[in-house]
Amino acid sequence: MKYYSTNKQSPAVDFKQAAIAGQAPDKGLYFPEKLPAVSPHLIRDIELLSNESIACEVIKPYVGDVIPADILQQIVADTVNFPLPMVPVTNTISSLELFHGPTLAFKDIGARFMSRCLGYFLKDETKKVTVLVATSGDTGGAVANGFYGVEGVEVVILYPSGKVSPVQEKQLTGLGGNIHALEVNGSFDDCQQLVKEAFADEDLRSKVFLTSANSINVARWLPQQFYYFLAWKQWADKNNPPVVAVPSGNFGNICAGILARQTGLPIKHFIAACNINDVVSPYLQTGNWQTKKAVATLSNAMDVANPSNFVRILEIFNREFSTLSNSLSSATVTDAETEATIKTVYQQTGYLLDPHGAVGYLALEQYLAQHGGKGIFLETAHPVKFPEAVERITGKPVAIPEAVQTIMDAPKKSELMEVAYEKLRAFLLQ
Repeated sequence: MKYYSTNKQSPAVDFKQAAIAGQAPDKGLYFPEKLPAVSPHLIRDIELLSNESIACEVIKPYVGDVIPADILQQIVADTVNFPLPMVPVTNTISSLELFHGPTLAFKDIGARFMSRCLGYFLKDETKKVTVLVATSGDTGGAVANGFYGVEGVEVVILYPSGKVSPVQEKQLTGLGGNIHALEVNGSFDDCQQLVKEAFADEDLRSKVFLTSANSINVARWLPQQFYYFLAWKQWADKNNPPVVAVPSGNFGNICAGILARQTGLPIKHFIAACNINDVVSPYLQTGNWQTKKAVATLSNAMDVANPSNFVRILEIFNREFSTLSNSLSSATVTDAETEATIKTVYQQTGYLLDPHGAVGYLALEQYLAQHGGKGIFLETAHPVKFPEAVERITGKPVAIPEAVQTIMDAPKKSELMEVAYEKLRAFLLQ
């Protein structure tokens, strides 16, 4: 499998080269030259297969021959070694819970797969590698956990000051060691732009071996397909594929789902469930793309006003707007609606949503009310990551899992930084 840049100005590379580089030299994102067709037996017999076997078969064509089969199998086994259960909430809506991994967020799958791939690729590398990542909440914690203590790898995480939850911040800043947290006095988009500038700085990259851990990296993006195949494994009515609502910020997760659908996974329709930092809903209505400045919301991991991965969605549909708009719809959910959804669902069903899951739930509920059918929303983070909001809305305390309590007791280790590329550059050169 070869990967080309979405900007079309860089040479094609294999999976190893794309994973190590992160971003293409022309600042585009790597995208597979050819989309593999999913084997019919995988769809037909999926209930008979282990999660590890399913994930291996899904990812194998994208990896090609750059990782031996036995090594890839071990990487996948380490990646999907925790449950991803589907839980009925109502008669028509189910939750796919993606928060049972070590950092209680859906990012654990991609981060674990990527860290193990890079560990294999870089095992004979003599030069120290710096993994550079921007986070709006959960990516940083998952990446920190995946790479913590890995010899020869330094991780630098940029996060927006005051715009992540206390649990999220401690997962970024509580480890220390080879994990370095930069608390940026700005938005996630500012953090992401600083990271992009670093990757575009040829002089810096001649001195520092940089790679990315955001979903711009194919090794983080592609394994997110696993969620959707494992959802299909658990979906009871195989004759009526589900509508799937995905809480969407940088659009890497939903893009992976759309990719899975395009290669043969039965999914009826996708809904991009967004908070008010939403540029996709107007785009799907008008065909005109307009960015705007991000603002802070309850669903902070989705506070992204310029989603990097949307360009990959355009590639999947060959930039044909009519085909895209028929396969994907979008919903915008306010903080007031998010709070009301958490409260109502908890009172009526006993199911506790986090703010991101609440956005997904409401978007799906509204779509099904208009179109009928049944569907799944992705519950992307454990409610404990947002204790103040969830406890205020429900009136009930959220029990803190033991793994989180350990990190909450750790001292915060971070360095405050203004939105200035020269500051980041100087830090990376230290």
